[in-house]
Amino acid sequence: MVKMRLTRMGAKKKPVYRVVVADARSPRDGGCIDEVGYYDPNVEPALIKVDAEKAKKWIANGAQPTTTVARLLKTAGVTE
Repeated sequence: MVKMRLTRMGAKKKPVYRVVVADARSPRDGGCIDEVGYYDPNVEPALIKVDAEKAKKWIANGAQPTTTVARLLKTAGVTE
């Protein structure tokens, strides 16, 4: 199964996350199929940047977003 999930980047105690499409069996920070956007919780308000076209294409092709990614996509206005 293919999932849309977060992968952690950034320095210690200052995480920045990428929204990626990856195989469900791969590790959190392992290889990904495609990068869809990023999320920076360190700034106020939190910065969410998502390529809406790519995200909709992957969801239409069967990628399952995790609960956190689904919430971020809803906040970014990509899904309902």
